[in-house]
Amino acid sequence: MSATSSPAIPLGEPVVRAIGLTSGYAGTPAVQDIDLTVHAGEVVALLGANGAGKSTTLLTLAGELAPMGGSVEVLGLGRRHRLDYRARRGLGYLTEGRCVFMELTGWDNLRLGRGTPARALEFFPELEPHLGKRAGLLSGGQQQMLALGRILAGEPQLILADELSLGLAPIVVRKLLSVLRSAADRGAAVVLVEQHVHQALGIADRAYVLNRGRVAMFGSGAELRTRADEIAAHYISKET
Repeated sequence: MSATSSPAIPLGEPVVRAIGLTSGYAGTPAVQDIDLTVHAGEVVALLGANGAGKSTTLLTLAGELAPMGGSVEVLGLGRRHRLDYRARRGLGYLTEGRCVFMELTGWDNLRLGRGTPARALEFFPELEPHLGKRAGLLSGGQQQMLALGRILAGEPQLILADELSLGLAPIVVRKLLSVLRSAADRGAAVVLVEQHVHQALGIADRAYVLNRGRVAMFGSGAELRTRADEIAAHYISKET
């Protein structure tokens, strides 16, 4: 544990607590009055159409965006602590797109993380034969495994994952989500933004559905799986 690392948060204790959170860009709110809690050992999914405010919420929790209103506490840190400090305290943030250095080899990508390459390969052993290649030559699924493996090797207490499965084959999506679920079972808190609603709810303990920057629905993953038509209506209403 480094000097800036925080002690492990016990299972069931809050890692993220946002109350009345409002955030956005250039003075214009993209999300408003969001109440969100995430505990150690659980997966919380953020669902909703494009533009509903999911990525804005993650950026604010990460410390990249300053809240415009409300309160937010992440890993015991208040709103004034930015992303780099939160990362040193145990935040792993997988942004939308491919979080790899395309010109570096897979091995070098893993060496840039807080953990060891050997630890990353415990999560994705299928990567090992390909790590001598430049990351830009790997498939999209391999790149995403590389990025997630690098994060998990550092044993983060909080993982923010934005559109983990974007553009990937279903078998790869299942693998990535299964590994995230395992990370939560070992004690990490996970906030997952995901367009594959059914698969996300299959691993989520709880989920929030955002519509036009506000929480439109929330409940357990099991409960929301029975309300697929209601969730779909919020995706449609975003476009009308």
